Amino acid sequence: MPTLYVAITDHGFGHATRTAAVVAEIQQQVPDLSVIIATTAPRWLLDSYISKDFIHRQRAFDVGVVQADSLQLDKAATKFKINDIRDRSAEIIAEEVEFLKSKQVDLIFADIPPLIAGIATAAQIPCWMAGNFGWDFIYRDWGKDYHEIADWAAELYSQCDRLFRLPFYEPMTSFSNAYNQNQVFDVGLTGGYPRHSSAEMRSLLGLKSKLQPEKFTILLTFGGLSLNQIPYQNLALFPDWQFITFDRHAPELPNLTKIQSQTLRPVDVMPICDRVVSKPGYSTLAEAYRTNVPFICMTRDGFLEAQTLIAGVEDYTDHLIISPEQFYQTNWEFLNAPLIAPLKTPDLEKNGEIAIAQAVKTFFS
Repeated sequence: MPTLYVAITDHGFGHATRTAAVVAEIQQQVPDLSVIIATTAPRWLLDSYISKDFIHRQRAFDVGVVQADSLQLDKAATKFKINDIRDRSAEIIAEEVEFLKSKQVDLIFADIPPLIAGIATAAQIPCWMAGNFGWDFIYRDWGKDYHEIADWAAELYSQCDRLFRLPFYEPMTSFSNAYNQNQVFDVGLTGGYPRHSSAEMRSLLGLKSKLQPEKFTILLTFGGLSLNQIPYQNLALFPDWQFITFDRHAPELPNLTKIQSQTLRPVDVMPICDRVVSKPGYSTLAEAYRTNVPFICMTRDGFLEAQTLIAGVEDYTDHLIISPEQFYQTNWEFLNAPLIAPLKTPDLEKNGEIAIAQAVKTFFS
């Protein structure tokens, strides 16, 4: 049986969900494929995107960025944990090469842990990657104290055989081998689509049909780590509006619906929403764009990818850009502000997972 090994960066939920969406499409196009997914992301999260069977291998090959929540970074802890992985890299590579050979893996697909390229080289297995940034891009922006780990990541990325570059990307020039071999391919957005009609979703959540256009429904979603101390008291200022959250620790409020189910995803509720309020995160932005929901995006310091994502918000969506101060220290007047139209008119390609799956299908055929 042909075997695909998928490795996902150990950072939040966004990389996991967008990769799971790609895996689901690959399994549709290559139904006899055996899939192994190496990630510490929880099984329920992967299952919310993937309906067919796969082997879940609990492994982490990087840390991404250590965070207290979806906005607060811990650079020192990040550097410490990456250096620990670097110190153990020979051991990690040897162990994983043995596993890959035992499972007779034919192709590695990753988003986007640097070390997996070194593992693939040692195992002599082709390595394809997908992403809109490499971790060297993030670390190098932190200053000279982090250039050594940025160089380490970039050297590993240079061993990647093929790169699928997602929208809102940085140049990703560290993937030099893929560039030199003309193996860099720009693809469309990746992510999920809603599984329910708007009527079905309102029924599932116990919400009435929307009758008055001036009464909005707002999705508050901030990734797997969420945010500390969300000012939920502001919801009392909008008593006729409906708010939806996946934050299980949110208070019980009359106009707040808390989603507890692990089978429902943010993308499933987006069609019944008038706005998405979020941090700059690729997966949330991609799914909001695919469901045509305006995006209210909070700025984020210290994480350079945010600049490319916010530029994407401004270019392609009806939007507002707000500061953390506007979110945490005001009465959310921004919810009443008029949306800003996108700067660009051309639509983005929305089905990047199909292009990647077709390439995988060609490889195995």
